[in-house]
Amino acid sequence: MAAKRNIPEAWKNQWHKPMISLFDYIPARYEATEREKQIRSLIWDFKAGKRSKQVAAIVAGKIAEKFGSFADTIVFVCVPASSAERTEKRYRDFCEEVSNLCGCMNGYKAVKVGGKRMTIHETKKGKSIQNTETITLNTDFFNGKRVLVFDDILTKGHSYAQFACALEQLGAEVLGGYFLGRTILSYN
Repeated sequence: MAAKRNIPEAWKNQWHKPMISLFDYIPARYEATEREKQIRSLIWDFKAGKRSKQVAAIVAGKIAEKFGSFADTIVFVCVPASSAERTEKRYRDFCEEVSNLCGCMNGYKAVKVGGKRMTIHETKKGKSIQNTETITLNTDFFNGKRVLVFDDILTKGHSYAQFACALEQLGAEVLGGYFLGRTILSYN
């Protein structure tokens, strides 16, 4: 059995910031209404690099609604996907569109995904060794900036919290996170 994960206090601090989910995400293992299936499809399509303009319009609208004329003082940046290829496919055009629509700064180019390294993951089934890609953040770009983090799915919030903490270590002020979907872990 895997040891219970000790959650860093810095991550818990990130979870006290606004975390806005645009939709509830019902995993495929659950029966879903037609509307929930449409949302599931939107999220899957977005993760596959499709429908980014549609999602960008929704996200930019929420940013404009929340920050108004101050949106131009905010950097919009996404938690990278599992590979450089997936990150580019999912987020390059999306970040550009969000920035164009609401006037925020685009942080996409200040995050580089690449360079393989081996990692050991502990799960309930044991340990596995995987190759993962490293993430490099542009310190000069993020230092002193107010940042809004985006991720496609919020389940436990670990990826968001870890990424937000890394940005703050560079001198950024993370305002919170926006998420396309929030996973519903139990469903009737």
